[in-house]
Amino acid sequence: MPESYDVLFASSNIHKYEEAEKILAEFGIKLSFFQTELVEIQDDSLSKIALQKVENAYEKCKKPVIVEDDGLFIDSLSGFPGPYSSYIFNTIGNNGILKLIGDNRDAQFVAIIAFCDSSNEPTLFESSVAGKISKNIQDGGWGYDPIFIPEKQNKTYAELADKNKLSHRYESLKKFASWFNNKQE
Repeated sequence: MPESYDVLFASSNIHKYEEAEKILAEFGIKLSFFQTELVEIQDDSLSKIALQKVENAYEKCKKPVIVEDDGLFIDSLSGFPGPYSSYIFNTIGNNGILKLIGDNRDAQFVAIIAFCDSSNEPTLFESSVAGKISKNIQDGGWGYDPIFIPEKQNKTYAELADKNKLSHRYESLKKFASWFNNKQE
């Protein structure tokens, strides 16, 4: 762990950390990776999951920490996989999603950044990006990036060079950065 950082990013997912580190660097926030397995409750609410995860993370590290939880909500599947996105990805993957989906390919990606520090009052920052599910899996990216096409784009997250400027994670991290930097002043 670097000696100088502003906030820890608690996760077992190095890809989420790498994206968050690049994004927050734009806002002058130094992030360090706190690689850990967090208890993740099963719930229909991303907010409840993120709150529980950040409280668990803070208990482990006792330092300012953020966690990220997100979900892919597909209209034709009544919002499925939603908060169960990680489990569903690990179980049926993008191929399984493409087999389940109907003609309505509308979807949205939702991300929540949860922050906790010694005040023990977690703060949440939520954003979403509307889009569509592609008909085929594209090369590159990770997770659902190869099948999610953000609104006003014709390429998946995996194909976009500037994904970090368009993503649900970027928007949530931007909200967090604005709040955090104002809090530091």
